[in-house]
Amino acid sequence: MRFAILLPVYNNLEYTKATLEGLSHHLDGIVEDLFHIVLIDDGSTDGTSDWVRQNYPEVILLSGDGNLWWSGAVNIGASHSMNSLHADYIILWNNDIDIDDEYFPTLQKIVAETEESVVIGSKIYVAGQQNQVWSAGGYFNPRSGKNGMYGYFEEDNDILCRVRDVDWLTGMGTIIPTVVIDRIGLWDSQRFPQYYGDSDFTYRAKLAGSKLRVYPDLKLYNHVANSGIEHRGDLKSLVKLFTDIRSKSNLKKKFLFTKLYAKSPRAYLPLIFFYMKVVGGFVKWKILNLMGIRKQTI
Repeated sequence: MRFAILLPVYNNLEYTKATLEGLSHHLDGIVEDLFHIVLIDDGSTDGTSDWVRQNYPEVILLSGDGNLWWSGAVNIGASHSMNSLHADYIILWNNDIDIDDEYFPTLQKIVAETEESVVIGSKIYVAGQQNQVWSAGGYFNPRSGKNGMYGYFEEDNDILCRVRDVDWLTGMGTIIPTVVIDRIGLWDSQRFPQYYGDSDFTYRAKLAGSKLRVYPDLKLYNHVANSGIEHRGDLKSLVKLFTDIRSKSNLKKKFLFTKLYAKSPRAYLPLIFFYMKVVGGFVKWKILNLMGIRKQTI
């Protein structure tokens, strides 16, 4: 079996340095040419490509012009991996995750024992809080509209330590057989260039008959502070939260995902309640601030 680890990046060179160092360390001693690292630099302005060429010449470096975003970068990496490297599996990676020592040996064992069409997911913890889970796979109910991640900021527990079939998977630590890509096509870089690109692709894979399965022994650690954008208590930031392509709360993309896959009008209710809650909380604290009451931050 041959694996291609896809690493889409845009700036944040310090994160990329740490990630490549970690991958190089954990892949040391594994059969040569079994794992290839494919880094897609989407027009970084911080010297990322030059640094990678000088320090990790074995890394396959692909380039974009700054307009690929996440899904476009993954598409370029996946196409190269399938057509030039003849990879059997694509591994989605981020430059802001740390890795467990046994990750790759465990992955090889799981792949050897798992049906070819299964998309494999990792259990992702909060970096620096190794007992707090960030994701153990995602769920989506097309009738009720309930959508989220199992274990999101929960303390680890027995239930989260079980192998689980899920509805969608994140864009980090997800291992996709290339036969699945052959069946359903690449990531939807037009409708979901950034957030929801991962959940859309993996949910499509599920609808096409693939199992999406999270294995808790595949452990990663996510630096969550580096993910997405948040509003900072002012109206301009709130609008940006709802409209910016880099925001996981992008209103258009959330509603588009629901529109594509909902099987009942009820599926829109959780979205409406979510945005009402965000706006309500924003207004509440604006009023309290005017009264001299400040929100405490950790």
